[in-house]
Amino acid sequence: MNKLAVITGGTRGIGRALVERFAQGGCDVITCGRHATEHQSWSRELAQLTGVSVEILQADLSNRQGVKVLSDAVSSARRPVDVLINNAGYFLPGPMLTEGEGELEKLLQANLLSAYYLTKDLQEPVRLARGHIFNICSIASIQAYPSGGSYSVTKFALLGFSKSLREELKNSNVRVTAVLPGATLTDSWSGVDLPEERFMPPDDIAETIWSAWKLSGRSVVEEIVIRPQLGDI
Repeated sequence: MNKLAVITGGTRGIGRALVERFAQGGCDVITCGRHATEHQSWSRELAQLTGVSVEILQADLSNRQGVKVLSDAVSSARRPVDVLINNAGYFLPGPMLTEGEGELEKLLQANLLSAYYLTKDLQEPVRLARGHIFNICSIASIQAYPSGGSYSVTKFALLGFSKSLREELKNSNVRVTAVLPGATLTDSWSGVDLPEERFMPPDDIAETIWSAWKLSGRSVVEEIVIRPQLGDI
């Protein structure tokens, strides 16, 4: 049986590149998106090309109910989860002290609590597989900047969650890796007047994660910091 990768936010950007990389590597994939119906043809074509199962669920992880839709579907498959990649989230630029009421709470749910609750929900199939959990943090997890607002707060928190999870799971032989990408060419940067070459391609992030997963179970890359060659934007 193929290994199983669960990847959140897999219809765009880094998440889409991850789905493609793990499918190409022979893993069955379960992913989700807020507009999953728009991407069903892509998932079918990818499955036909790679010979694995690629399932996209309609789920909005910015609320607990959406997380349950995904975790219930994975649990009903009754399979070990070899890879769990908490990628879902979004970026909202602007100063923290002038952002709208409730923005921090929305960002916390999407960027932190989705990973927290999904990991709790799927801990048994991950333990069963002696799996690997990747949390997609950000350079904003270690470097505050004026327009980072509450986004940076949530990404600092996601890195802290990753560190705590690593300590809790190391004796279960479950690996935990925090991934801190810099500026990557995704929709978050749409409208920015910079050349494409100034950004990292999402495929580079996916390939780095794939390589970290392929290490033996005796080793773990605890943190991956990956930046554009010319530095942060």
